[in-house]
Amino acid sequence: MSDTPYADLDPDRILHAVESLGLRADGRVLALNSYENRVYRIGIEEGLPLVAKFYRPGRWTDAAIGEEHAFALELQAADLPVVAPLAHGGTSLHGFEGHRFALYPMRGGHAPELGEREVLTHLGRTLGRMHAIGEGAAFANRGVIGIESHGEEPVHFLLEEGWLPPALESNFERLAEALLDAMEAAEDRAGDVRRLRIHGDCHPGNILWREGAGLFVDFDDTLTGPAVQDLWMLAGRREDMARPLRWLLEGYEQFRRFDRRELHLIEVQRTLRLLHYNAWIARRWHDPAFPAAFPWFQEPRHWETVITQMQEQLAALQEPPPDPD
Repeated sequence: MSDTPYADLDPDRILHAVESLGLRADGRVLALNSYENRVYRIGIEEGLPLVAKFYRPGRWTDAAIGEEHAFALELQAADLPVVAPLAHGGTSLHGFEGHRFALYPMRGGHAPELGEREVLTHLGRTLGRMHAIGEGAAFANRGVIGIESHGEEPVHFLLEEGWLPPALESNFERLAEALLDAMEAAEDRAGDVRRLRIHGDCHPGNILWREGAGLFVDFDDTLTGPAVQDLWMLAGRREDMARPLRWLLEGYEQFRRFDRRELHLIEVQRTLRLLHYNAWIARRWHDPAFPAAFPWFQEPRHWETVITQMQEQLAALQEPPPDPD
């Protein structure tokens, strides 16, 4: 796989790809904020603009992308507020000159105000409905969020590829080993909680708030995991989570019971996100978009901050979970 998979994805090729589906573009192409994939707003003659998402080569199989699309379309068919791909010629995944892409309707909005009870109960209701549908079937080709895939593998990659400054490497390795043990202990305390199809990357930037409602976008990281993975990023800072969680669950449990044992997994999920995020940037460093977007990543100060965050997470994993009741 090329280190620069989008080098040939110029405006002409983007427009030709869209027009290969029988659409007539008006020549306007605007790059939208995305690093893992490439996403563009495309002007359409005699129609509303569309969003074209070009998938990173080699990341997902066609079958895995198909499951992403099918899940979003299943949610949309159940009247959930999600942005699902558009079908052309009987399919939502298309190919053009070596690139795979999908088209979506263009939607506007802003990030939700997470400090407001009405907003959080609304988002909780939506997630409760989403998870009630998510547990009705299983993914066969998507990933599973877990300590091995999002913890052990990122740690090994960062160490083996020499991303840590030499002066910090042993400290990072020691903390990582302690974190992996602490996460396993937290999972033992939680017990055998249910894993289901979830959004997977449910941060405020993936929710468009408009006209008093939240619209969920970007199911690119949909996978199998615990329900709490879609809740904790909406609940704010660790020390202030109890009340926001209560409001989220107030809406959530109108449609699906939340297993309180999953509260033991909040800091597990937060730790996995920290480790996975840094390894993700490192794995993509040969893509020119990443050094431009994250110029601080190779600086020792960044890794000092990461180690501080790891120390904080090690302490948090020893503490009781928040009590939203």
